[in-house]
Amino acid sequence: MKQKNKILALILIGMIFLAGGCGSDDYLKDANGGILTNEATGQSVRKDILCQPQQDSELYNIYKENEENLGYKLEELPTCEEFTITSNKYDGLWETILVRPLAYLILKVGFLVNNFGISVMLVGLLIRLILLPFALKSMRATNNMQKAQPEIQRIERKYAGKTDSESMMAKSQEQMLVYQKYKINPVSGCLVSLIQIPLFFAFLDAINEVPAIFEGNLFGMHLGMTPWKGIMEGQYIYILLIFLIVATTYISFKNSMKSSQNNEMMKQMNMMFMFMIVSISIASFSLPTAIAFYWIITNGFAVVQNIVIRKILENENNKKHHIFEIKDKKNKKRKK
Repeated sequence: MKQKNKILALILIGMIFLAGGCGSDDYLKDANGGILTNEATGQSVRKDILCQPQQDSELYNIYKENEENLGYKLEELPTCEEFTITSNKYDGLWETILVRPLAYLILKVGFLVNNFGISVMLVGLLIRLILLPFALKSMRATNNMQKAQPEIQRIERKYAGKTDSESMMAKSQEQMLVYQKYKINPVSGCLVSLIQIPLFFAFLDAINEVPAIFEGNLFGMHLGMTPWKGIMEGQYIYILLIFLIVATTYISFKNSMKSSQNNEMMKQMNMMFMFMIVSISIASFSLPTAIAFYWIITNGFAVVQNIVIRKILENENNKKHHIFEIKDKKNKKRKK
């Protein structure tokens, strides 16, 4: 379980840096070698994009002025209206299998609802719904691990201080019997995370590689604007955006931590939790508004999801307990 927590910690750290634009090689550089930013929005300008920005827009002019640093001609790209999964040249399995299909879906939904901010949120929710069975499986495994903790701890105490191979083998066998009893797969939680994380990364890549997303508006906010830039220009509605990012993240992680009752695990998760809140609070100032909306809506969904799944598991436990009581009564009657 300690190894699993370390893996999850690394995953969460990677998510923050990815959201904040950590990979400088993916962005256009200015004359001094720094990451080029759109002065109108404060957004870092992505180097590899899948379709053209709107002609004569701020983004279009930036790309045209720096075309020699792109490695391709802007006119070689399709317009965002004409983009399809097979529009551009082959650029690796990651782009072909995950990023382009997600970008195509965001664009199609965006043109359908006439707003790319809404599209990003809807597609984000769709991904969450697809991953819902995996989340249920992960929480069920965590729930079973809680039930098994007293027996696991008893085994740990039994073999405390013993390092000989015979004792270690006996300890491992006893633990496996406990896992079988409670139907626990020690690596299932990590496998679930490994399914979710590539989709998360690909979705953020898809957002960042579609300039049309950052040229629209939603709720009076420019989708390409960073909250810091908006606040500096006196648009204090962006303070609300930062508050919602931090608040939904706090509630989402706090809610998910309720599933852990192991003291050692809780200490590790609390440290990770505090790191996440501080890091996201800082990163939220530089996130484009489109990604901020995605973060808020998916975190809100996660809160509701955890409540619903926890209720499902409680009903399953109550049902099993009821069945056990009926069997116990029958056995008592037979003995009489």
